[in-house]
Amino acid sequence: MSDSTFDTNESDSSRVLIIGVGIAGPALGLALRRAGIRCAVYDAGAAPRDLGGAFLNLAPNGLKVLEGLGLEQRVEELGFVNDRLVFHDAQGRIQKHVQVGGVTMLRGVLSRVLREAAMSAGVPFVFGKQVEWVQERDGAVTVAFADGTAKTARLLVGADGVHSRVRRSVFPDAPRPTYTGLVNLGGIVETDLPPTGKAMHVYFGRRAFFGYAVRTSGETYWFSNAPFLEEPMPDDPAVVHGGAYRDRLLELHDGDPAEISQILSAVSGRIGIYPIYDLPKLTHWHSPSVCLIGDAAHVVGPHMGQGASLALEDAFALSQCLRDASDPSKAFDTFERMRRARVDRASRPARGAGQRKPPPATLGRKLRDLMVPRFLRRTGNASQWMHNYPVDWDEPIGAG
Repeated sequence: MSDSTFDTNESDSSRVLIIGVGIAGPALGLALRRAGIRCAVYDAGAAPRDLGGAFLNLAPNGLKVLEGLGLEQRVEELGFVNDRLVFHDAQGRIQKHVQVGGVTMLRGVLSRVLREAAMSAGVPFVFGKQVEWVQERDGAVTVAFADGTAKTARLLVGADGVHSRVRRSVFPDAPRPTYTGLVNLGGIVETDLPPTGKAMHVYFGRRAFFGYAVRTSGETYWFSNAPFLEEPMPDDPAVVHGGAYRDRLLELHDGDPAEISQILSAVSGRIGIYPIYDLPKLTHWHSPSVCLIGDAAHVVGPHMGQGASLALEDAFALSQCLRDASDPSKAFDTFERMRRARVDRASRPARGAGQRKPPPATLGRKLRDLMVPRFLRRTGNASQWMHNYPVDWDEPIGAG
């Protein structure tokens, strides 16, 4: 494995420091090692959160990145195939089938598979390292952590999510994420509902949005995008005891199709809860020695199922840019230029979908149900464009 042009010695200052172990961080670590670039991943959590969180649907473009990283054989271990969404109105009537493709999986499982692959490639992971501040000086970057330690590297990549501490430190004037008033809740329960095959059924309910898929074993994957006036602040932002939230969801979905209340009534343990945020467009994604990727740079709501896939694309593209660059600042410029237009285009339908999920008044709900099929046709076209993203590791990147 040869070294990149700017990573030519063994000192700590030659390494790329990655902050964040969700999806983008481990994926970038794996891709950088493939490019011959030494790196390490640091995270604020005390330990990996492999069992925490809800599930996600990794779209075909995200699956292509996994294949490009040499992980295509692991996909069958991750979850199950969903090839379409079946949209229903509040009465349960089918509005439209939308072909989507992809694999439904637990977020923690995907993170674990990426981390284990990166570790096998020689990437160290260090936990319990919450970022306090970041300082760039003399062609290097120093990160100070809350435990009193610090680390200096040649480059720093912030893959630390929507509330990125790297972004806050490097770009103090950047806009902050804002709570949208919607919360994504979900989990897995056992029900006796009929299996849904490769379909995920989703409902524009009277007061909240709901989706579920049932496996042949009876395992039922469910989620709800529900309005909460106050932003939830659970002790653990990834997973909480479900009792109070389950009762609130039963109230919100009262009067919706019976299968929804049947699923919610089966909830007895802990559930994932994720407040949904919006992040205004950032002026810059990078400085001379620091680059942001994934939700740290751009937030695409969960309404199009593209957050994880775009984060994987970012990791893949940035590693190619750094591989082919004569200098990292040029690599960062190229990366941002390559990615901005695609991310901006992906954000528009996601915001539109999110705006249709809050519960309108009765008249507005009827109008929404009339307009949703037209919107879904446009969404299906957007999905095809998103899914056709080319992934080719050997393609040279013109970073100069």
